[in-house]
Amino acid sequence: MTYHSLIVEAKDRLFKANQGEQAAQLLMVELCRQKNINLYVSMNEECDLEIEKDYLKAVDEMEQGKPLGYVLGYEWFFGYDFIVNENVLIPRPETEELVELVLQKFDDKFPEFEHVTLFDVATGSGAIGITLALEEPKFDVIASDISKDALNVAIENNKKLGAHVNFICGSMLDPFVERDLHCDILVCNPPYIPQDEQMEHSVVDYEPHVALFGGEDGLKFYRDVFEKAHLVCNEHALLAFEMGYQQGAALSQLARQYFPEATIEVHKDMSQKDRMLTIEF
Repeated sequence: MTYHSLIVEAKDRLFKANQGEQAAQLLMVELCRQKNINLYVSMNEECDLEIEKDYLKAVDEMEQGKPLGYVLGYEWFFGYDFIVNENVLIPRPETEELVELVLQKFDDKFPEFEHVTLFDVATGSGAIGITLALEEPKFDVIASDISKDALNVAIENNKKLGAHVNFICGSMLDPFVERDLHCDILVCNPPYIPQDEQMEHSVVDYEPHVALFGGEDGLKFYRDVFEKAHLVCNEHALLAFEMGYQQGAALSQLARQYFPEATIEVHKDMSQKDRMLTIEF
């Protein structure tokens, strides 16, 4: 079979399985990239037999709902390929915008600083903290997660990508408080899906629930951070969070209760949905 005919067949299978047909081409692009084959030049040529075997096996898994990132074992984020497995969430494109926002805010708020301590709370795969460490040499990054299995993935990514992030295990800000650590920037993409919200099966069946659900209203872990932020944040700190697109009003109101004197701002993503919240002291 040609590369093209395999992709057409896979798109049809994934469409019938309600699993997102666009992943069929992305999968083939990645398998070809691994073998230095330009898919778009070779589209109508006979497919490499090893690629064909791996491709059909992967499509079988994706028909059952397994996300592409878990099938490949990695996900691209901010131009870096992060190892992912069922112990961590697959990094989303929206989270890249949180990284970009933090980099912009850093330039505006800390132009004179030689070193800035940054906490990445609930790091998962390490995508946020590691990317920020790679993009800005002035960041001294410490990342935390409650899951030891997730931290093992993050540590692997840190080594693979050549970053210099330190990792600690614990729930939200607790490990920082216990060690009397303080930061200039706190970044957090916590679990923020309300407990009873209906989710796609490919997410619920494969991705770790500890990294998805944020209590009854989805705001549990923001409260946890807000309550203890004064114990870890330096005087002129920046806090930056990702949130659900329907949580902008509720989260900014909650932040105002804890930080009445701070500058609180909701930021939209590229789809013009409320996606990020910053708090500046």
